[in-house]
Amino acid sequence: MKVEEIIKKLESLENPVNIAGMKRFGITAKKAFGVSMPVLKELAKDVKKQAEDRHKLASELWETGIHEARIIAYLIDDPKKVTGKQMDSWAKDFDNWAICDGTCGHLFCRTEFAYEKVSEWSAREEEFIKRAGIVLIAWLAVHDKKADDEQIAQFLPILEKHSGDERNFIKKAVNWSLRQIGKRNLNLNKLAIATAERIRARKTSAARWIAADALRELTGEKVQNKFK
Repeated sequence: MKVEEIIKKLESLENPVNIAGMKRFGITAKKAFGVSMPVLKELAKDVKKQAEDRHKLASELWETGIHEARIIAYLIDDPKKVTGKQMDSWAKDFDNWAICDGTCGHLFCRTEFAYEKVSEWSAREEEFIKRAGIVLIAWLAVHDKKADDEQIAQFLPILEKHSGDERNFIKKAVNWSLRQIGKRNLNLNKLAIATAERIRARKTSAARWIAADALRELTGEKVQNKFK
């Protein structure tokens, strides 16, 4: 299947109502067709089966700049063929939280460069690159089952460091990642709670919100009962 065929298919599925809905949820893109995620996942399955070189096709789809084409790109790409250079290039193109989080969750967190990109990107000032570095923490805490507690705990000082960033997409990413670490197991739960307490002590607006929301879940009955 070629790029042109995929774009033509996406055009045929255009939904103006969904485009308006995307904007309400802060998902902005230069070009979007408003195709729903379940439909895109089914289309990506077909593309994956028919593609001669899905890594090359993913790159071509990404270059179109079309929101849904980029979703198919991260759904079909081969994480073993993804390079650090490609990750940096795609991260520069992130223009909304949905593409940022989806690319990190479906593709980037499964590459060999995921851990180093956490350190690199979380230190950047650009909002969606920084968010990418932080949300990779959440995805690694969920998906990297082989990682030991020490590997995951190394992210906590990073979250604490950036908990004072008042930007909405950053503080929400810090909060999300802190909660995902704290739900992994009892040991990490205790470490995440201690981190949240230190964050709360910073007394900035962002830090107070991050800590309060994380502590509510991590000390709550549902999470604690899971560990019992």
